[in-house]
Amino acid sequence: MYGVVDYHAMTMPFKPDKLRLMTWEVAYNLLACGVKKENLFIQSLIPEHAELSWIFGCVTSYGLMTRMTQFKDKSQQVTEGSKDNFISTGLFYYPVLQAADILIYKADFVPVGKDQEQHLELSRAIAQKFNYVVGKEYFIAPQDLYTEVPKVMSTADPNKKMSASLGDKHNIDVFADPNKIRKQIRSAVTDTGEAPDGEMSPGVANLFSLLKACGKDEAYDSLILDQASGSLKYVDLKQTVGDALVEVSAPIQARKAEIISDKKQVKYEIKQASAEIRRRAQETLKEVKDLVGLLNVKF
Repeated sequence: MYGVVDYHAMTMPFKPDKLRLMTWEVAYNLLACGVKKENLFIQSLIPEHAELSWIFGCVTSYGLMTRMTQFKDKSQQVTEGSKDNFISTGLFYYPVLQAADILIYKADFVPVGKDQEQHLELSRAIAQKFNYVVGKEYFIAPQDLYTEVPKVMSTADPNKKMSASLGDKHNIDVFADPNKIRKQIRSAVTDTGEAPDGEMSPGVANLFSLLKACGKDEAYDSLILDQASGSLKYVDLKQTVGDALVEVSAPIQARKAEIISDKKQVKYEIKQASAEIRRRAQETLKEVKDLVGLLNVKF
């Protein structure tokens, strides 16, 4: 199951109308990328996530939360991009909500990027602490599930992860015009003077990672040989990466065009799927409330 986590989107500065608009936009994007409607839910349509996160917060130590590095990174982004330097409590607390997102469905594996490794460790710690408190092995500690390329870095700054929240130049939009995608790759940072002699610079390594992520193994192997022999031309690498990204994006863009041509029906189906998935969340929450001594309402 895949969730559009609009509660999480509120942890950074937001505008209500845009939040609602972008919630559906992300849903369309996920469907275009291959997620099935019956496996997709909108987080705010399943309030049990938020209720479970409160229960989890009461068995999670403050000290453990203060060690979450993502909070420090995101706080810096808010400070740099906001006039009032407003940092929400939600930004500090959201890893607990993330744990609820995962554990409420008793997930065995969670597809994540490498940057979320610490938060998944927190989810496991919360599961174990909850089990200790209630005296029962109720939650199974979920394991991470990485792709072959577990972390993609920004083409504008290869020392930072690729992120839409950092701005357009730090994020490759697979729904963008092909010329824009190619232009972004042509302007990608390559040598930064940080790599020891004979080793690949972070920028070049990132371009190779993108090529690998696109499934272009033959081109990857050929260019790696050029890199090893010292004959690699960055213009050739960028051309190949740009072409690969455009090729990957084309069918995704075509599927999205089909999806948004019938938005009303798609929204209805996603709401129906959310209602079905909510039943699983309700069952888990009922069991959790029984275990911790809270009262339950019938549903």
